[in-house]
Amino acid sequence: MTQRTNLLDFTLAGLTAWLAARGEKPFRARQVFRWIHQRGVADFGAMTDLAKGLREKLEEHAEIRPPVIASEHRSADGTVKWLFDVGVGNGIETVFIPEEDRGTLCVSSQVGCALDCKFCSTGRQGFSRDLRMGEIVGQLWVANRRLKEMLAEGGTVRTPSTRTPAEGEGEARRAVTNVVMMGMGEPLNNFGPVVDAMTVMLDDHGYGLSRRRVTLSTSGVVPYIRKLKEALPVALAVSLHAPNDAIRSRIMPVNDAYPIAALLDACRDYLEAAPRDFITFEYVMLKGVNDAPDHARELAALLRSVPSKVNLIPFNPFPGSGFEGTEMERVRRFQKVLIDEGYVATIRKTRGGDIDAACGQLAGQVVNRMKPRAVRIHPPSPRI
Repeated sequence: MTQRTNLLDFTLAGLTAWLAARGEKPFRARQVFRWIHQRGVADFGAMTDLAKGLREKLEEHAEIRPPVIASEHRSADGTVKWLFDVGVGNGIETVFIPEEDRGTLCVSSQVGCALDCKFCSTGRQGFSRDLRMGEIVGQLWVANRRLKEMLAEGGTVRTPSTRTPAEGEGEARRAVTNVVMMGMGEPLNNFGPVVDAMTVMLDDHGYGLSRRRVTLSTSGVVPYIRKLKEALPVALAVSLHAPNDAIRSRIMPVNDAYPIAALLDACRDYLEAAPRDFITFEYVMLKGVNDAPDHARELAALLRSVPSKVNLIPFNPFPGSGFEGTEMERVRRFQKVLIDEGYVATIRKTRGGDIDAACGQLAGQVVNRMKPRAVRIHPPSPRI
């Protein structure tokens, strides 16, 4: 029997073409798309405004096949982490972080990561494969449904309390208001599927998120920052983590291919199309490595030419990391130097640490297909 087509693998344009090949008009694609993404419905029979013939056609040739939850963990602070089974012994992790005014979903883009950043638990596991578009957007699809189920069950899950859904918004859309491509993997190394997945997130017939509410975090794959500007310029966060090339190359091998000067040049160019008028630079605080006041002053001078917000991230230890976290008093001293230099500098609140869901702790399950010591710097050719 031929495997049915997974409709989570389609943007609206792709679904329109797929249905057109089967004799259906474009408005039918919009109907189906809204049922899938706005209402979170997987049963074609429940799509009541579709013609009976179309429902039967979908039952025969299509399905909604999201990644399967292997485990679910809830933190004392309300954070929820899911491990998704993506086959052949591989698993990816996705984290929901609730706050008073938003609910943020941290989404993975690859099984593992090939960039081998020394302070990241994901990188220590190696790399298996890129995720398909449906596996990326499927994390959002499942999270919305599961959070809705938790609320219906009377669970302790927290969701944003101040946001009023727009007219016509389904209940399943309320929990997740922001998406960050900051989970497992380097999103720009899986360019095509990531852009397609974000397209669905932004589509008014899909999840209807604004470009300011979808953030892509990159380690600095410079050519693809430039391509993202042309393809789908969402909010951009850059994992910088060092004030100079010597330190950055030590902890982030990607810097050997794309040093800081080239990275900042790409960031300045990206701002011409970005939905925000600044770039967020992420900076993990590693004791004795990058956390001295002199490092803060060097960082301030480095970023002078790029409108910036600096997000200081307490290091979350994991077995065998070889690093220690900076004491909070020293983190605040680092922050003060940046603020005195005129920067917006925040300290990221650690969330989900009791369930290993904090920044840098996502590990999942990875069947490593990389050769020893191999680091994939150059991404595959994009489809645009």
